This record gives sequence, C-alpha cells and structure tokens, in this order.
Amino acid sequence: MPRYYFNVHNVSPSAGDLAEELPDNEAAWRRATVSAGAALFKDDGIFRPDQEWALEVTDEARKPIYFIQITAWQAE
Repeated sequence: MPRYYFNVHNVSPSAGDLAEELPDNEAAWRRATVSAGAALFKDDGIFRPDQEWALEVTDEARKPIYFIQITAWQAE
C-alpha cells in the first residue's frame, strides 16, 4: 500500500510528518478532510482572525498531491 504524508503548516506547526499507508489518493483525500475538520474543531480558540492553517498531503516521493488551506479574516 502506498504511504502518504500529512503535514500541518502555520498556526500549529507540524510536530513531524504523520505518515499513513492508504489504498489510494482518494483515501488520502478523505483522511485529509477528516483530519482538517477535527484539527479546527479541537483548536480551543487558538486559530484567530488574520491567520492561516494548511494541511498538505504528499505521496511517498514527497510530491504534493493535495493542499487544504483555511484563512480567517475579520471584516471591518
């Protein structure tokens, strides 16, 4: 099974690469969306306006295949 790496960028830097063996790119996408949602819901208010949060998914060769980015801003 191929290995995928999940890397968090910005608000809470990745403590290291999280690698997971998954059947295919579609499974990696599902894992990324679930992880992104869970990370923001358990965030405890640390994510603030004018910040960005991102989750990058790479394949075994570390080639990026997906990138989820969330940007917060405050309207004036």
